[in-house]
Amino acid sequence: MGETLSRQEREKLRHRREILAVALKLFSDKGYHNVSMHEIAASAEFSIGSLYKFFKNKEDLYRSLMMEKGEGIIQILNDVLSQDEDVVTIIRNYIAAKAGIITNNIEIFRLHFAETQGASYNIKAGLEQKMRNYHRETIKKLACVLEKGIRAKALRQADPFYLAAALDGLTNAFLFCWLENPDQHPYEANVTLITELFLKGALE
Repeated sequence: MGETLSRQEREKLRHRREILAVALKLFSDKGYHNVSMHEIAASAEFSIGSLYKFFKNKEDLYRSLMMEKGEGIIQILNDVLSQDEDVVTIIRNYIAAKAGIITNNIEIFRLHFAETQGASYNIKAGLEQKMRNYHRETIKKLACVLEKGIRAKALRQADPFYLAAALDGLTNAFLFCWLENPDQHPYEANVTLITELFLKGALE
């Protein structure tokens, strides 16, 4: 059992979360480069000195924000892939889980895609590598699930890693469409279509 946090530690954790939430909103609305630490402090109703007690600079704040959100998202997917279910059920749950993830994290996704375009992203290259490593591990876990399905003859014979990459790419394509136009391309409403496209392909 983990140690119980003291009242002071709980308060510090709450303040840190408040700062990150405010920073996410400002970064998402204005862009990373258009937001200052002073603006974050003012919006979060903290002194600038208090802000620097939590984060050494704006890049450190951004990295902390992206890593914590990213780790939470990866954990949700890994929990789905660890379910004691048949492979088809896990595939359906994996596809559906992405709907909940993006609905609950729309600001972080928009920020991520906005800030990973162009040369301005070079200051966050190390962060990008860490996120790629997390993503790679999730693809491996997905491939293990699909490999079990292949052995059980529930799925066709194919390289499980490439099947995992195909499923990941298919879901991401629908997510990109949803981000661009949520009303026209609602991901949640297309979960069944995505599942059928992966499991059955596009042939009649």
